[in-house]
Amino acid sequence: MNDSAQSGSKQGKPILFFDGVCGLCNRFVDLLLKSDSRDQFRYAPLQGDTAQRMLALQDRNGDPQSFVLLENDKRYEQSGAVLLALRRLGGPWGLIATLYVFPRPLRDFVYRIVARNRYRWFGRRDECRLPTPEERDRFLP
Repeated sequence: MNDSAQSGSKQGKPILFFDGVCGLCNRFVDLLLKSDSRDQFRYAPLQGDTAQRMLALQDRNGDPQSFVLLENDKRYEQSGAVLLALRRLGGPWGLIATLYVFPRPLRDFVYRIVARNRYRWFGRRDECRLPTPEERDRFLP
């Protein structure tokens, strides 16, 4: 684990790994950054060094990964990662997390449909997002 990742985990902050070139993923990160007034999360692109060190990116089922949430060494994937992040935000975003009432296989089925089509529906960037100077301390390489 690099120093940045260690400082994120030592502070007890969950790390949200996201597809850095995905338009939808970047919009979700933008939403979290704007709505996370308590500075709860750290962010790292799946294409970055932190993800390479901390995650086994070989998905067991061949499912596309666009979000992985790592919290206290526990890994949340697919719909679980998205809903947990929204629940942590609280307020109106926490209400969306009531989608937990649906069985995980159903939630993840819908998630995989969106994940497989995310570039076509929401666009793809040529390179990973670069954080603004104000965001830099919230991002891991």
